[in-house]
Parts: sequence; structure tokens; C-alpha cells
Amino acid sequence: MILHIFKATIGKGLCLSVLAVSCATYQGAAPNQVDHLSKVSRPSASREAPSAIAEIDRRPMTALSFKRANFNGEPKSGDARDVADWVVDSGDSRGKPFLIIDKVDAKVFVFYADGRLRGAAPALLGMGRGDDSIPGIGERKMGTLRPEERTTPAGRFVATLGRDYNGKDILWVDYDLAVSLHRVVTSKPAERRLERLATPTPLDNRISYGCINVPAKFYDTVVNPTFSGTRGIVYVLPEVKSKKEIFASYYDVSGKGATRTTSSD
Repeated sequence: MILHIFKATIGKGLCLSVLAVSCATYQGAAPNQVDHLSKVSRPSASREAPSAIAEIDRRPMTALSFKRANFNGEPKSGDARDVADWVVDSGDSRGKPFLIIDKVDAKVFVFYADGRLRGAAPALLGMGRGDDSIPGIGERKMGTLRPEERTTPAGRFVATLGRDYNGKDILWVDYDLAVSLHRVVTSKPAERRLERLATPTPLDNRISYGCINVPAKFYDTVVNPTFSGTRGIVYVLPEVKSKKEIFASYYDVSGKGATRTTSSD
């Protein structure tokens, strides 16, 4: 009887000891298990996370690859560069040669369809400053236009070679608005148009009724051959409005995450 009680006591003690050890083991493992869960839900709590994050931060971001116009070293304004780059990158000219008119700098740039500059020259522009034409201006006689109405409108135009009302060959920028690009007009010596083209500043280049005057040699050797037998796109840069207001799909080629879209003809 005594021996039986002694065995029972020893067995009970062993069970308690095993239970105590099990509890101790469980309590010691709990923090590790909690830490394991925290690694799943919060990677930053992991011992390896900080070094991994730092490594990612040190990696350079991959910039989008943009196409750009080739000005071949020709001086240009930031706006002319930005619009030319956008045209080339977006394909907005639809595989056609294109021409950019910078009204602020009073300068014309002619490009091949692939974005290479074919030639550049100073230009004379509309006397009035602004980016819009008045309604019905194409039906008005030039002599009735007030100075502020003689604007060269900004925008994207599908241009083609043609003839004016006197039979002279010109590049029609917008027939309905009676806006064209042509050789400099010298019929009124008092206007000094040749002298205005020759000055280094654009401040005296606002003299026309809205058309774009360029040197005769530039028209004959650059403009005419570029648009001969094909249509092309003319981009007249704004001087009051923003580029985005004038060219709806315009984006900054130097920016990130640009959406490339094209305009229809």
C-alpha cells in the first residue's frame, strides 16, 4: 500500500515537471512566434528589411526613353525645343514634314518628317499680339483690319502649297483664316520689311496682317522643297496662352509618366 502511494506521488511529480517544462518552453517561444507574425504584416520589423529597403532606395529609377528633335545646333527658345521634341516623340506630325513658328522669337524652323532640322530663318508676323483670329477674318478686306486684329493665330495646321489671289506661290497655313507663309513682301518700302528681317532682335518683326513673311531664298530652298508634293504640319506657338491650351495632346518630353497621344488631321 505504501509502495503504491509512493509510485503515484512520483508519477504525479513527473507530470507536473513535464507540464512546467512545457509551459516554460511555450512562454519562451511566444515572442519568436509574435515576431514571425509581425514580419509577415510589417516587413519593416524584420531584421533584414532595413538593408533591403536601403538597397532599393539606392537603385536609380529608370527614366522613360523619349525621342527628340535634332536642331543641329541651331539656336532656339525653350518653347520651340519643347514643342519640336513633343512632335517627334508623339508622332503628332503623322510622318509628314513639319514647321514650327515661334512668334515670341519671330523665327521659323522647318523639319524633315523624322525630326531633323532642314532650315531656320527669321520671320515677320502679324502686327497684333494674340493667339486667336477674329471671326470671319478671312472674308474681310485687309484694309479694314485694325492693328490689334492683325494677329497670327496659334495652333496646329495642316498646310499645303498653293497660290494667293495674285497667283503667287505660297504655303497655305489656314485657307479659311487667310493665313499663309510666303516670301517677304517688299511692295511698301516704308514698312522696311527686309531691314526688319535683318535685325538681330524680334522686337521689330511684327508688321504683317497675320501672314508669315520669310526671306525669299529660305522660302525657295527650304520651305518649297519640303512641302512640294505633300502636305505638312505647321505649329504656330502661342504667345499669350499655354502650349497645353493650344495643343491638346501636348506633354513635356522632359517630364515623367507622359501619356503619348496623337492628334488627327
